Amino acid sequence: MPLGTLQFTIDGVTVQTQEGQSLIAACDAAGLYIPRLCYHPDLRPAGNCRVCTCRIDGHQAAACVTPVRDGMVVENDTPQLNADRLALIEMMFVEGNHPCPYCVASGDCELQALGYRLGMTAPVYPFFWPRHEIDASHPDIFLDRERCIACSRCIEASRMPDGKSVFSYEGRGIAMHLHVDGWGGLGATQMAAIDKAAHVCPVACIVIRRDGYRIPNGQRRFDKTPIGTDIEARRKAPPS
Repeated sequence: MPLGTLQFTIDGVTVQTQEGQSLIAACDAAGLYIPRLCYHPDLRPAGNCRVCTCRIDGHQAAACVTPVRDGMVVENDTPQLNADRLALIEMMFVEGNHPCPYCVASGDCELQALGYRLGMTAPVYPFFWPRHEIDASHPDIFLDRERCIACSRCIEASRMPDGKSVFSYEGRGIAMHLHVDGWGGLGATQMAAIDKAAHVCPVACIVIRRDGYRIPNGQRRFDKTPIGTDIEARRKAPPS
């Protein structure tokens, strides 16, 4: 192998990658999908959601913050790991307010799409029905905290590359919510609709005004193909 190249196996498939890659990035490049919610390829990984947790050399770890090691053995698509992921997704649904049938993000929501991929029909946990403040102070951006899943994508994007640090978290536990660094709400900040932070939300917590139904229901990303199929399409067919 070339200098700096590492080799590992995931679900019995051998993958070669470059030193310094995270497990999830290496698998993305190889066309092997690991479910995720907080990870975004353009942002610093946070390891918040734990949906990407895999079994690595016998121990569980989040794939987005685990660097690839030569010879590591990874389990990803197993009944137990997928059951754990489904439980996490169901908990996210009940901890927030996610009315999928009439949500502006339906068909383009990563939480909804992961629920479908993992076989979710209805949450098995009781709903929390949280009441968090909705911020409609910005002329171009609507902030619905009740749909936030605490992925921290907007926080990371606002810090870098936007360089504005508009968002942070406030509170602890179930009371934790997205905080805006501005006394007058989002409208009093420097955030703009073209910012990266306005376009990385996996759900419908941050919505661009006058844009929600530009693409009709039934024609959106995950209406057409299940989540992860764009990554799986990169996988090369094994030699015959």
